[in-house]
Amino acid sequence: MYNLFSKISTFMSEPFFTMANNLESWPLAFAFILGVVGALAPCQLTGNISAITLYGNSSIQKKIVWKDVFSFTLGKITAFSLLGVLVWLLGKGIEQQLTEYFPWMRKLMGPLLIIVGIYMLGLVKFTWTFNLFKGKKEYKHENVFGSFMLGFSFSLAFCPTMFILFFVTLMPVVLSSSYGFILPSIFALGTALPVLLIIFLIWYFGASGLLMKKGRRIGTIIQRTAGIVMILLGVFDTLTYWLL
Repeated sequence: MYNLFSKISTFMSEPFFTMANNLESWPLAFAFILGVVGALAPCQLTGNISAITLYGNSSIQKKIVWKDVFSFTLGKITAFSLLGVLVWLLGKGIEQQLTEYFPWMRKLMGPLLIIVGIYMLGLVKFTWTFNLFKGKKEYKHENVFGSFMLGFSFSLAFCPTMFILFFVTLMPVVLSSSYGFILPSIFALGTALPVLLIIFLIWYFGASGLLMKKGRRIGTIIQRTAGIVMILLGVFDTLTYWLL
């Protein structure tokens, strides 16, 4: 299943990868386009679709969740920046040690998506704080932190493709450039581009809070549809990475 997913990802990302290779002499553009390629990597594609489902559903039902989206993006920037700093400080050999942890971190994402989907369907209630998915009228600080951790954890969900893009392709440019310390952050922005683009389009075409005007029933249907999508993504993700 992973091979099939990888072939689809390769087909979608090949034009961007070619573009990135042509821009290697411009490190900032190179890092950003390489991040877009990373967004289409098998391990990141599921996470980005999940984030689009989560934030897109909330934006259409209530209002644009810019704070959540930016916190999600900041989480990705923080994760990739920390990895870049580790390699910068500890040397190239550090990525070999990190490979022992990435597979387990990646395997956690599928079950997490299933739990989120079940919650969005209303099949289970949590008595503890789970504000990221509640969509209450009042804005909570936990939403920001939850979105941040979601972006951070999705970024650490490495697969072979993402490992090659970040450590093998990007990091040599980082280590050889005078301003290489900023490139992992630019790469992270590229990986978040699909989420940012979809939320921007919802805002641009005036679809923010559209379902609020249509009534609670339609909103519930959309909410449950999003929950089903999250569960299906989680099941697919779990089957893909637990059977490797």
